[in-house]
Amino acid sequence: MTHAARRRRALEQLRALEVDGLVVTTLVNVRYLSGFTGSNGLLLLDRDGAAMLLTDGRYQDQAAAECPDVDLAIVRDLVGSAADRITGTWAVETHTLSVDAHAALGGRGASATLVPAGRLVERLREVKDAAEVASLERACAVSVDALASLLTTPFEGRTERDLARALEWNMLEHGAEAIAFETILASGPNSAIPHHRPTERVVRAGDLVKIDFGARVDGYHADCTRTFVVGPPDDWQREVHAAVRASQKAGVEALRTEARVAESDRVARAVVEDAGWLEHFTTGLGHGVGLEIHEDPFIGASHAGKLAAGTTLTMEPGIYVPGRGGVRIEDTVLVGETPNVLTTMTTELLEIA
Repeated sequence: MTHAARRRRALEQLRALEVDGLVVTTLVNVRYLSGFTGSNGLLLLDRDGAAMLLTDGRYQDQAAAECPDVDLAIVRDLVGSAADRITGTWAVETHTLSVDAHAALGGRGASATLVPAGRLVERLREVKDAAEVASLERACAVSVDALASLLTTPFEGRTERDLARALEWNMLEHGAEAIAFETILASGPNSAIPHHRPTERVVRAGDLVKIDFGARVDGYHADCTRTFVVGPPDDWQREVHAAVRASQKAGVEALRTEARVAESDRVARAVVEDAGWLEHFTTGLGHGVGLEIHEDPFIGASHAGKLAAGTTLTMEPGIYVPGRGGVRIEDTVLVGETPNVLTTMTTELLEIA
């Protein structure tokens, strides 16, 4: 089974750490290793491969159905019960575990010594398996189909909020289980705000309209941004959009197996710098995407690692000119010998009504 294979990968890391087991308290990591989607769960994975999911009575039937290949314990106090079950040296997710929970696991009377696990499961999640890629492909397809449907309707005279809600409804109609995150739909001067929240501003002729959105399917998130113009664009709008489009293309081309993560940042920013707009590129370039909308790895000049085949990242350069408008173009990309763009929609500057 998929989750059993993921746990086997985790076991390899545990043995390298020379610990007796791993306490998984981060819910998204619990889901990744077991399949459990409830809101209260803890997973114990020992070095021999035995796995136990602890959750409360609300999720007894759900956990049994979602996690048939792990032992199940129905308890009220997850952390206290876990502390009673572990001995020896166990790795814990100190980057997300609360101080109180850590004290309960390893405090006075506890029979286990706790050591940091680092981001062990997060590192495993960077490389997607076939089931994850399939879910991401569906999420991306739902997203672009929903936007294509929205583009068949008028934009001018409608509010940002109305258009954003229409797009979100389209995603649900096309098969999303939920939206991946709150839609960013920004028009006119608002498009210069990277994470603008839709308002009652009415879209007008001449506006740039920036839409950052995504669907969630099987727990996996799509992330896509396109920028349009209402009616014929001005010269500066064409110039900015062309610079972002060229930067994004260069960045996507750099998302190849064994390429340095920092290289994609360098080539994308170099294009914007050569175009004379670097001072207006004020956001990050991209990030991993999967069970979380923002997950490892994060693209940046200081990242020392290389890209592995099967990693999914966004590539999202942008230029934001305060008071005038901004452009961002973003795709979800699967790293390989040749980058595979999953959000298949044109990046051209489209004129909309």
